Amino acid sequence: TGSLRPYRVSPRRPVAEGILLPDYAADGDPRAEQAAPARSTPPVVSAAQAEKLRAVCRMGREIVDAAHRVIKPGVTTDEIDRVVHDKHMEFGAYPAPLNYHNFPKSVCTSVNEVVCHGIPDMRQLEDGDIVNIDVSPIFDGFHADLNETFCVGPGVTQKKKDLIKASHDSLMKAIDACKPGFFYRDVGGIITSHINGCGFAVDKTYCGHGVGEYFHCAPNIPHYAGNKAKFVMKVGHCFTIEPMINTGTWKDVHWADGWTAVTKDGKPSAQFEHQLLMHESGAEILTARLPTSPPLWWEEGAQPGAATPVL
Repeated sequence: TGSLRPYRVSPRRPVAEGILLPDYAADGDPRAEQAAPARSTPPVVSAAQAEKLRAVCRMGREIVDAAHRVIKPGVTTDEIDRVVHDKHMEFGAYPAPLNYHNFPKSVCTSVNEVVCHGIPDMRQLEDGDIVNIDVSPIFDGFHADLNETFCVGPGVTQKKKDLIKASHDSLMKAIDACKPGFFYRDVGGIITSHINGCGFAVDKTYCGHGVGEYFHCAPNIPHYAGNKAKFVMKVGHCFTIEPMINTGTWKDVHWADGWTAVTKDGKPSAQFEHQLLMHESGAEILTARLPTSPPLWWEEGAQPGAATPVL
């Protein structure tokens, strides 16, 4: 729909011996997830499970940060996949996207008009591109899930920068509203209000979701206003909010690979995602940025290594 085209995809990367494989690693079919009661009822996380979630989410954060550090013009998204895959192997974690419903790579890399689920390939990133990195490690039986959108080189337009910032800020506003008893359906109204005010559009096809022992489970959390999502937030719920924000139309279409979702009008899209754990006092951001996280574009005037406030 835009100028982006599919490039050659390299062979699947091997998983190190000793890393626990999910049931879909061989045939692409996540049978345990599809049969789990958690598909229909949001699970409640125990204190012991919460510690495992914190550990894997810290890994996820460090993996996204490692990918961020190598992004520059001339780097391929296949090279980003290598960095992400190798970091998983270093941690002893399995990259959840790898062969999940036959997805061929260890990370989703979504460039420019790609809304989500971009497959890493041999195309070199260009000055002025934007790229989303979506990472989901599995470790000790639990999943992390987070993503961020980054600028490639100094040539990124202000419009694209504004799109990235709007996506980030809409997520943080939604997180601020999370508390026990809050309706999941009302998350979309908060996001939509902010995004409409910025002159952009919320993609309605994809949603946030429960995550923990399974990659995707209840609840589903749409990002647009007026949705009919079920359930209210309860202490112990673990879930993602991950708004995909489009420059023009909210509508998207798919490439022939069956994965790559692109904006229908070919205009850029940006996304941010955090994984959250609900407490009495509100949401704990399990995937929060670290003092060592490379700065996002609006933070780049900060001193290197300085703590980045969690909004």
